[in-house]
Amino acid sequence: MNAMTPHRGGAPVGYIAELGPVEAGAVLYLRLWSDGPAAQSQVWNDFATALGTKHGSKALKSFETLCDLCARHGRRPLMRHDVTCKCLGADESCFATFIGYASEGEREDALLIATTIVRPDMALPLVDLAQEFGLALRRMALMADHAFQNPMKLH
Repeated sequence: MNAMTPHRGGAPVGYIAELGPVEAGAVLYLRLWSDGPAAQSQVWNDFATALGTKHGSKALKSFETLCDLCARHGRRPLMRHDVTCKCLGADESCFATFIGYASEGEREDALLIATTIVRPDMALPLVDLAQEFGLALRRMALMADHAFQNPMKLH
């Protein structure tokens, strides 16, 4: 691959709208986290609002450590699209599937994917963090679904 060849990990493979809430959340928060301090603040705000300060802080710490491990021990940098992009990149799809499996307790499948993201010796800790983060996303999705099904009556 040379400077003129686009990185395969960024190749569009689908659309965010095709993902479930956990997987879409994983991609959205990966994009936001990578955008810098202002966007990271938004991630914290979302977690704290949806999960409360205590659980939101735990979810944020898991996600922050997960991103750090991917950056420091990754086989290569994860390619991602802009926060507002409707496309889903190949690396983002892999990350979403990884978080989805981990959140469902499918640790063997999550571990297999983790070995494609980070060095083998860091894969198991990555799965543990992905499970914590994925479960937080699952709780957030359930809360949002519940709020949507039970809107408050004003009159």
